[in-house]
Amino acid sequence: MQFDYDLFVIGGGSGGVRAARIAAGEHGARVGLAEEYRMGGTCVIRGCVPKKLMVFASSFAGALEDARRYGWEVASGGFDWPAFRTRLDAELDRLEAAYRAGLDAAGVTVHDSRAVLVDAHRVRLDSGETVSAKHILVATGGSPDLPEAALAAGALSSNDIFKLDALPKRVLIVGGGFIACEFACVLNGMGAEVTQYYRGEQILRGFDGEARGHIAEQMREAGISLHLGTDVIGLRRGAGGTDVASTDGHERRFDAVIYATGRRPNTAGLGLEPLGVKLGRKGEIVVDEWSQSAVPSIYAVGDVTNRINLTPVAIREGHAFADTVFGARPRKADHDLVPSAVFTQPEFGTVGLTEEAAREAGPIEIYATAFRPMQSAFARRPDRAMMKLVVCSETRRVLGCHIVAPGAGELIQLAAIAIKMGATKEDFDRTVAVHPTMSEELVTLRKPLRTA
Repeated sequence: MQFDYDLFVIGGGSGGVRAARIAAGEHGARVGLAEEYRMGGTCVIRGCVPKKLMVFASSFAGALEDARRYGWEVASGGFDWPAFRTRLDAELDRLEAAYRAGLDAAGVTVHDSRAVLVDAHRVRLDSGETVSAKHILVATGGSPDLPEAALAAGALSSNDIFKLDALPKRVLIVGGGFIACEFACVLNGMGAEVTQYYRGEQILRGFDGEARGHIAEQMREAGISLHLGTDVIGLRRGAGGTDVASTDGHERRFDAVIYATGRRPNTAGLGLEPLGVKLGRKGEIVVDEWSQSAVPSIYAVGDVTNRINLTPVAIREGHAFADTVFGARPRKADHDLVPSAVFTQPEFGTVGLTEEAAREAGPIEIYATAFRPMQSAFARRPDRAMMKLVVCSETRRVLGCHIVAPGAGELIQLAAIAIKMGATKEDFDRTVAVHPTMSEELVTLRKPLRTA
């Protein structure tokens, strides 16, 4: 059978774009790609990149106060959200153009259209045109999952935050995951009065317990009104804001209510199940270690598979797929010991096992410390950093590293290299400290705080 393309990619996010560029640019495949919204996907347009720029913007209020305490004469007004939005939109336009330029340079044919599957080798575009491909890659990502009642009452999602015309003064964040906590810190830093409800007993479920408690305490000290074991039971939108009734027996009014209570894979309406593609409980495409679905010609990478929902993971999955299928270099994406960062204030960097998970696997030693960083202490801020190593008592290998500190995202990347290489606690001990730095604590933790 003669196909229009060797590969057709549905979705122009990080994973799909990487797969398309490698397949076409490095391996000479004929590649088409369809994207129904904007090139770059969640990360570039409505996730990692704009969020990190908002993190930067929100940190300057504290930096200005620190500058005064360090002897600088500093005058500052309020935060100008419209000015920031204008710059942010321009930067996202630039990045989208760069993504398109990269695809064009690789020889990928881009269709600005939604695409749905017709059969194992054909997709239909919004124009009604049907194109065929030997292989189809679904890389449609995920999207916020809001309760119907919240949507009906005008609640916002994390996608909506980047398009606000004005910064709300009183904000409720519903949820306790990393997206909820990051935006609570961002909006608090920009001057909003932030309240956060989470129905669980502690924020950041799935992360190290000690780090979770440390971050919650720091968020409260920064002025965020964090209510644990609390959920919304009623929303009523009026002219003066949204009245929210909660399980703690209170009713409060907010200018904006933002839900960050989970995300769902974007598989609805793609025509997958009638073709035999298996979907999981959350609607994710079930794939094997080669990113291949139950239909041999259909593959999937990134958040739509709900494996590890991180941009660098999607990129590696897309690259491995292209090398395997088109480059005659079979390889699997490595999902072991993937580092990550939560951009709360302070940041949280983590890699490897939590203390709780490691305890289930065998005997461990815990090396940990909490302290006031030099910069914060001099400025008389109450911030406290935390460094933690989880060590196997038998092999001495460092199983996990958890850092809560300014710049933790940068620090964990380097620690992850050592842990990925199999470094032992004694390897850390043999490394000379860089003084004076926060990170020197990682190589000066001599005695275990506890064993389990």
